[in-house]
Amino acid sequence: MVSTKKDPVLAVLSLSGGNDGLNTIVPRNNGLYRDARPTLAVSDDQLLPINDDLGFHATMGPLKKYWDEGKLAIFLGVGYPNSSYSHFRSMDIWHTCEPDTQGSEGWLGRVIKDLDPTSENVLTGVNFGRGLPRALAKDGVPVASVGDLETYGLLTGIEGTDQRSEALDVFGRMYSPAIGRGAVMDYIRNTGTDALKGADILATAPNMYTSNVEYSSTSVGQYMKNIAQTHLAGFGTRVLYTTSPYNGFDTHANEAALHAGLWSDVSATIDTFMTDLRDHDASDNVTLLFFSEFGRRIVDNGSGTDHGAAGVAFAVGEHVKGGLYGEYPSLELGKQEDGGNLKFNLDFRSIYTTLLEDWLSLDAKAIIGSSHEKVSFL
Repeated sequence: MVSTKKDPVLAVLSLSGGNDGLNTIVPRNNGLYRDARPTLAVSDDQLLPINDDLGFHATMGPLKKYWDEGKLAIFLGVGYPNSSYSHFRSMDIWHTCEPDTQGSEGWLGRVIKDLDPTSENVLTGVNFGRGLPRALAKDGVPVASVGDLETYGLLTGIEGTDQRSEALDVFGRMYSPAIGRGAVMDYIRNTGTDALKGADILATAPNMYTSNVEYSSTSVGQYMKNIAQTHLAGFGTRVLYTTSPYNGFDTHANEAALHAGLWSDVSATIDTFMTDLRDHDASDNVTLLFFSEFGRRIVDNGSGTDHGAAGVAFAVGEHVKGGLYGEYPSLELGKQEDGGNLKFNLDFRSIYTTLLEDWLSLDAKAIIGSSHEKVSFL
């Protein structure tokens, strides 16, 4: 009998800039919340109730549908010890799972290595966006990083294998003085050649794709469309990653309008993405994680909020057990982090541990580098 079991796929959407969790999943009946945010507190008539205590921001209606279906997990009080308020450092910590030291390898780079130890498939991991996120970086692990799937190709404008190889050699000469020519050339030739192979394969995805849904023209909308196209093309991709526009969620000013617009786009796009996969009977083996590097401060600054600590994260998928995980952090003065920030109670590595063990069937400790209690959302 031929097996029809599909390999599990992990998709990740990083919300860059530090999403304001307090105005995303709102403590609707908490007087301390409204006292702390005289200008930014979301009024109750602008909320979609989750329960007596919490509500979604009104722009998140398309996501609430998955909550009602029992397919959306909401992680409350997410963070890590000794929170960094630097975008770069905090995102590095999420990427490498190393809050105490400067990590060089990404957790998803290790995942790709475990899933495909000999790099048989150059498209096991794909990123959509500029540059390669640290989460996907690991020496010897090829990851295609795509700016625009419709026109993608690393050096694909250069025809002929010899000319492409010559171009890679030029890159090697540029970087080798600082690191050493041998190591650089090996890395660039291996990953560069693999990326070229991936480019040629990925370029075929749009022509293989038809859909009844229309994604928004925003970066998030188009990148999530690219993720759907790649998944539906059947390339065997197991890890798909994208990031919202750089620091878009860094709402120091004009937050009320900006935050509403951001979540309107993200919520509608995720709904479009899930609907697209469902229409193609291809949603059953995909779990989507979306997160931000930290939350925002409890007290507003007049028109926005400054960098905080604990935040919220989400997972959606057909196998997700919808619910609230973790505890909503206290807004009481004596229970805050120094500086007026929410204390975390759910380590983000616990979410990763669950995804690694219960979704991808991998050894979480070997990838994360430490042991963490799982969260029972799968």
